[in-house]
Amino acid sequence: MTESAAIPGHRHAGPWVFIAALVVPALWGIYWVPLRALDGVAAAGPWATFVAVLVGALTMAPFAWTGRHRIRASNPWALMSIGIGGVSFVLYSNGLLYGHVAVVILLFYLTPVWSVILARVWLGWRGSVWRYAAIGIGLGGIALVLRGSHGGLPLPTTIGDWFGLASGIMWSISSTGLRTHVETNGVETNFVFCLGGALAALVLALGLGGAPPAVPAPAIPETALWIAVLGGGWWGASLAIFMWVARRMEPTRLGILMMTEAIVGTISAALFTAEPFGWIMAVGAVLVVAAAYLETRHESPAA
Repeated sequence: MTESAAIPGHRHAGPWVFIAALVVPALWGIYWVPLRALDGVAAAGPWATFVAVLVGALTMAPFAWTGRHRIRASNPWALMSIGIGGVSFVLYSNGLLYGHVAVVILLFYLTPVWSVILARVWLGWRGSVWRYAAIGIGLGGIALVLRGSHGGLPLPTTIGDWFGLASGIMWSISSTGLRTHVETNGVETNFVFCLGGALAALVLALGLGGAPPAVPAPAIPETALWIAVLGGGWWGASLAIFMWVARRMEPTRLGILMMTEAIVGTISAALFTAEPFGWIMAVGAVLVVAAAYLETRHESPAA
C-alpha cells in the first residue's frame, strides 16, 4: 500500500484514523504468515489467494448491495481503477507464495517509481528533482536487494519476483486512476476491489494451479480457519478500514505511515524465514524505503 491510493476529499483525521493508518499496513506486512500457513496446510498454491479474496468479496457483498446506488453514481474509470488495485494485490499475494518475502515486498514498494513515471506520461505532470532522485534511489536499492537475494545480475529471476514487480506497476496504474471521482464508502470500495481481485485470482489459479486441490479431511478445520482469517481479516476488514482511512487523511501523512508495511514485512521475513537476508539486502531495503519517503514528501507534482 502506498500513499497514492488516497482519494481526494479527505476529511479530518482523528486519533482512530491515525491508529488505523499504522495498524493496517503493519498487518499487511505480516500477511505472508497466514497465507503460507494456509498453503502449508492445504497445499493450495494460487488457490489460497483466490479463496481468501473471494471470502473478502462475499463478506463485503451485502454492504455493497445496500450502497449500490453509490457504486452506480461513481465514475466508471474510478471503479475500474479500484478493481485493478485488487488485481495488483492478487499478484502481490501470489508473489509471496512463489518468491522471497522481503524481495516481493520491496519490489511492490517500488510503486512510487512507477507512479512518477505514469503521472508524467499519463497525466502530463512535471517531476521535480526530488522525484527523479527518488526514482534513482529506489532502483538502486532494489538492485541491491535482488543482488543480495539471488546473486548474479540484479534482475528479477523467479516468478515470485515478477509478480512482485507487476503488482507494484498495477498498483501505480490503479492509484493514478483513483484520483477521479468516486462516491463509494470504504466497504463498497473494498467490494469492488475484492471483486477485481477475485477475477484475477481465479485466472491465475487456473493457469498456475490447475484444478483446486483436495484438502484432506483432518486438515479441513485448520484450512477453514486460515481462510476465514485471510478473507475476513485481511481482504475484508483491514482493506475496508484502509479505504476509510484514505478518505480521511491527507496523502502525505498517510504515505509516511504506510511505510510500516515495508518495514514490518522486511523485518519479519528476515527474522522468521530461512530466506537470505544479508547486509546488501538490508542497505537496499533502506534505500527503497527512503525513495518512497522522498516521493511521498514531494507528492504533488507541478502541473
